[in-house]
Amino acid sequence: MFQTVEELIKHPVFHFFKEISNIPRESGNEKKISDYLAGFAQERDLEIVQDEALNVIIKKPASKGYENAPAVILQGHMDMVCELNKGTVHDFEKDPIELRIDEDMLHANETTLGADNGIAVAYALALLDADNIAHPALEVVITTEEETTMGGAIAVDPSHFTGKIFINLDTEEEGKLLVSSAGGIKGQLSFPISWNAAPETAETYRLSIGGLRGGHSGMEIDKERGNANKLLGRILYDISNEFTYTLSEINGGLKSNAIPREAEAVLVVELQTTEKLEKKIDEWNQVLKNELRAADRGVYVKLEKAGPAEKVFSKETTEWIVQAIMLTPNGIQSMSMDIEGLVESSTNLGVITTTGSEVSFQNEIRSSVRSLKEQILNQVKVIAKTLGGKVEMKGDYPEWAYNPDSAIRELCKKVYQDKYGKEAEIIAIHAGIECGIFTEKMPGLDAISIGPDMYDVHTPNEHLSIPSTIRTWEYLLAVLEEMNTISVHLK
Repeated sequence: MFQTVEELIKHPVFHFFKEISNIPRESGNEKKISDYLAGFAQERDLEIVQDEALNVIIKKPASKGYENAPAVILQGHMDMVCELNKGTVHDFEKDPIELRIDEDMLHANETTLGADNGIAVAYALALLDADNIAHPALEVVITTEEETTMGGAIAVDPSHFTGKIFINLDTEEEGKLLVSSAGGIKGQLSFPISWNAAPETAETYRLSIGGLRGGHSGMEIDKERGNANKLLGRILYDISNEFTYTLSEINGGLKSNAIPREAEAVLVVELQTTEKLEKKIDEWNQVLKNELRAADRGVYVKLEKAGPAEKVFSKETTEWIVQAIMLTPNGIQSMSMDIEGLVESSTNLGVITTTGSEVSFQNEIRSSVRSLKEQILNQVKVIAKTLGGKVEMKGDYPEWAYNPDSAIRELCKKVYQDKYGKEAEIIAIHAGIECGIFTEKMPGLDAISIGPDMYDVHTPNEHLSIPSTIRTWEYLLAVLEEMNTISVHLK
């Protein structure tokens, strides 16, 4: 289909995807991409709002014949999760994402691709740039920090919009119309470290876990993939039942909303226990390879000698940290009784970090039922209270409830049937999506989410189907062309 990136970027969508791939856009570092979007609008004399949160709103008048069609709000987010394979040299603050084609898939070179949600930005820019596409009035809003706190969407001023039809472009499966999603909150659990001098007659080892697939903590939570942080906790607890050790450091995972692929701890052990430790790690390699033979067959546990530690956690701190990892809930907590196969509630122990004064755990908590989200958070609070830690909450966002009277859903179903001769699948997902925030702050908003096929998002193996991206672009244009066939009553 397309043999080279140079050939691919002749398509308008991929032209703009390549453009934004050259600009840093990690969550929290969106100033350059936000300014690029604002400049894009100014160059084309389009109405532009760039707010204090760096969200960008661009408005384009209806094309001829669509002046009376209901305005459409198109929405995506500009930020991306930045992860790379171990040993890869890449600076996400300045280096462009290197694109490559493998058969009909678009990949990055050893890093996340940023199709989540750069493809929404590319669709929007291609629409705003074109002068030969039939469409109603467009109100494009590209938000910041979706992957971390959803702070951009939370900060959007709804008075900027007149539209009541809302099309989000952050879905990862073609042919599926997303109509409901989970709400979520981040709970950071922190424990103070009591430090001691490292014993003189001891060995220091680095214990690491890797080879896991990881993935999106909402979309892949039902795949039963290994969580490196939780697995490390199991091993450390098992070791503590055999002999005494202390920790001098423990770290794992990079993002709270990504299932951690790697984790490591630095252990200080007495000389006479080193053989037992090596034997125990050999045993755990076999245990995990057996447990995860289907979900994570590449899993490994590795033990290496490390340079001598100057200081270590106290015995009590070491015990509390290991106990906290063991007690912290992780994975699926409940399944929906309304929609078969849908995860209702979950939590992901995504990040463990050691600083000079504390060890912190970052938990991504999700549920389509608000009270169950609060229940999981309460479990984390009880762990903190029991073990002498503290909890900080941030990034609370609402669930997106199903709308039984959605006009845009019915239109999207009709267009899909007419275009492809088959029915689109109506789905709900166990992941956070900004529709919930917009529908809560804009009563009467009629929302739907669509997108092309993409795989392994939030990992360096993230890849995007090129044919699916083009088909979804053509489908989006067909939906916009049909917008003058529906009416929306403003509420």
